[in-house]
Amino acid sequence: MAKKETTKREIIGRSGAPPDNELRGRKELLTAKRLETVIAILLGITTLFSAWASWIGHLHGGIQSINFTESNNMASRGTAEYNLGMQAYLADYMTWNTLMDYYDDLEEAKAGGDQTKINKLSDKIERFKKQNISDILAEGLRWMDENNEDNPFEMPGMAEKYFESAQENLDQSHELLEEGKQDNKKGDSYLLVTVIYSLTLFLLGIVGTLKDMPNRIMLLSIAAACLVFAFIYMCIIPLPTDFGNMNFFEFNK
Repeated sequence: MAKKETTKREIIGRSGAPPDNELRGRKELLTAKRLETVIAILLGITTLFSAWASWIGHLHGGIQSINFTESNNMASRGTAEYNLGMQAYLADYMTWNTLMDYYDDLEEAKAGGDQTKINKLSDKIERFKKQNISDILAEGLRWMDENNEDNPFEMPGMAEKYFESAQENLDQSHELLEEGKQDNKKGDSYLLVTVIYSLTLFLLGIVGTLKDMPNRIMLLSIAAACLVFAFIYMCIIPLPTDFGNMNFFEFNK
């Protein structure tokens, strides 16, 4: 009977198990008050990160609009330069046709032996060249004389020279358009991050309304996982161009 009357404390002491007060202390490691503190901290961190993601997303949206606008301007400028190049090309072609007529007249004068007419046509040709020949056509004429060709427009790359400025503007327009598209994708990514942060805030708000501790811990774990995922995703999205430059924050440019 004495053995049966052995107290619970003696049994626990012999077995080496912790007493009841220690067990209760371990069970109360995550109390409701501590849980509320954790929730408050996570709410503050999530709100801060959400504001940051929203701001960076708006910056990307602004840069996207600027790039698209500049791209349209460069495309318009390139189109205008292309029209000017086409006009210059046609004008030089007409100049060359006129020169060919003058050269034919000069050959006839040389064949007839009319020196006065030869001198007059030679002077006329020189004046016409000074007044009407562009730099591109002059380069083509030099190439024609050096290579014994009959047409300056057969020079390799002759036609492209009239549209070099237009092509440069169009290339810049394409680059700005692609940059705008990239900024649009980055802005959308930051918007997704903001949505995940909003979901995290929603879950943290629900945790405070629940009474059952296991359910609160489960929702808190899900909210923490969303917060970590959103933060990692936010860190791998590139910041706007020149964001680290202090000139980026100058507003009176």
